[in-house]
Amino acid sequence: MMKSPRLPIFLLPLLLSAAPAFADILIGAAAPLSGPNAALGEQLRRGVQAAVDDINSTGGIKGEKLAVQFADDGCDPRKAIDVATSFVSAGVKAVIGHYCSGASIPASKVYQKAGIIQISPASTNPKYTDEGGWNVIRLVPRDDAQAAAAAALVLDKFAGQKVAVVTDQVPVFTALATAFTDALLQKGVTLALQRSFKAGTKDFAPLAKQIADSGAGVIYLTASYVEGGLIAQALRAAGSRAQIVSGDSLVTEDYGNQAKDAASGTLSTFTYDARKFPDAQSVVQRFRDQDQNAEGFTLYAYAAVQALAAAAEATGSMDSTRIAEWLRGGNRFDTVIGPVTFDAKGDLTTSSITWFKWIDGRYVEVDPKTLAPPVLDTTP
Repeated sequence: MMKSPRLPIFLLPLLLSAAPAFADILIGAAAPLSGPNAALGEQLRRGVQAAVDDINSTGGIKGEKLAVQFADDGCDPRKAIDVATSFVSAGVKAVIGHYCSGASIPASKVYQKAGIIQISPASTNPKYTDEGGWNVIRLVPRDDAQAAAAAALVLDKFAGQKVAVVTDQVPVFTALATAFTDALLQKGVTLALQRSFKAGTKDFAPLAKQIADSGAGVIYLTASYVEGGLIAQALRAAGSRAQIVSGDSLVTEDYGNQAKDAASGTLSTFTYDARKFPDAQSVVQRFRDQDQNAEGFTLYAYAAVQALAAAAEATGSMDSTRIAEWLRGGNRFDTVIGPVTFDAKGDLTTSSITWFKWIDGRYVEVDPKTLAPPVLDTTP
């Protein structure tokens, strides 16, 4: 890394347009604001901005106002490092983000060296905290928790069905698929098919035929909502009625928009729908008033800013080391996603997993205990 990092040209318009003329406390927020994950990055952007606005409307942090610079990392590790370097140069006191684990993990090393705390509302790869420094915090359950829940459901509700695993080659999706596969192998389950594909693939007809020909009754699919939707359509076109099971990337309206009718029945793990929480109602209503949906990671991004504010108020400082120590010290505080505490690694002490099912064009929270074992016709 250069001793005097320069702002990458491609970030200048975005960062400078988002930066206010003056702010007492400057924070950075990074997410994929373009590309296939842009809709999810928009959830982070909206949540962060809403939290900053609300905190400032009540006096800020110890009387000082917050301002935020947003940057587009495209979920790309190299761009994430450029973004992180630019944030350091800009003098941010903290970073909310990144969204993708593949961006968060390399960026965290830059922030660690610069003495800046990083609070991600979306990065789920275990490596983010397992291999991270003192400065990393996350507001969502880890992939290994999601994969374990998915494996348990498949073993319970889909016993006897052949299982295929299909994954994007992006590290976070590969890690989720690997954890799920390992959990099944430990129970003696032999997979009918394992396949991976490159992000940006458009034609999934050959893959869908392979899955249909394998006789798989369950497909564990780890991919973005774009490729996930295309795969769901290709599967149904190939005649496969297999159950699609996935992680949190398909818990977004954009998956339904992409997959159309093929989304029906898809099961996905995520944490609880924060829009239902009592503490979130006023924030959810303000989003509705603006014709916006506080879905997915929106409220978790909001809570990430609340976590920063709570620690800063408690320690009377914006020093990242003190803030990280306080957050990792088991201190409990309230957020829009309910009471929160973190362990010594920066993970949630309680990270409950729930299930969502696509029904009538929307995803709804379901109790997995009520899911009846299906009789699936997998004949192409």
